[in-house]
Amino acid sequence: MISIGISGKNFWISLTKSENMTGKLGAATMAEKNYDKQLNIETGPERNIKPFLNYYPYEPTPYPVLEQLAKNIELKPSDHVVDYGCGKGRLLFYLNAVFGVNARGIEMDDHLYFLAEKNRLHYLQHRPKSKYQIQFFCMHAEKYIVQPTDNKFYFFNPFSVPIFIKVINNIMESLEQFDREVDLIFYYPSIEYLSFLENRTIFQLTKEIKIEGEFEHNPNERILIYSYRKDDHN
Repeated sequence: MISIGISGKNFWISLTKSENMTGKLGAATMAEKNYDKQLNIETGPERNIKPFLNYYPYEPTPYPVLEQLAKNIELKPSDHVVDYGCGKGRLLFYLNAVFGVNARGIEMDDHLYFLAEKNRLHYLQHRPKSKYQIQFFCMHAEKYIVQPTDNKFYFFNPFSVPIFIKVINNIMESLEQFDREVDLIFYYPSIEYLSFLENRTIFQLTKEIKIEGEFEHNPNERILIYSYRKDDHN
């Protein structure tokens, strides 16, 4: 049996001896399902998704990666996290459960949006105080109007570079209107994304989190955080 707990910034996973013998892959799959169960949601892979030009298929961030992200960053209940290409909402539910952050998910696929809203209803059954903290929007990412309170933005390669450029430009335009400190969080970042960030934007690399465990042998398994700090541009 796998036992998983989430309480604030504390996580625990215990495997019996017999489960260790079934192999890491089977244990990881069970752990994913048990994390979902703990949050009262269902965010596994979705096969029946129609393809869209410039938008990539749904793939949730693995829970072990979210664990390592949470252990290496500091978030406050006053933070507003935007997840572009949020799918069923896994990242947002997780960060809300751990840090109490406000969360906005942008998803252009209407079926995934429906499933995210369904997950929201189930999640709130156990956490009713989060009712006004979690929102989902069914729309193209580049159409989302960045809010003055939005200060954390998450990307797991959700769309093509042209869409990415439009989204980043939207964030920079928001900063021109409402100057504030923001972080862009990238899991498994593409070279094209990074090239644009390094050469065409005001954001600077401030942190690299190398993913340990079963993913550590893949150099692309990492989280990069690019930031804008007001003091750096005065």
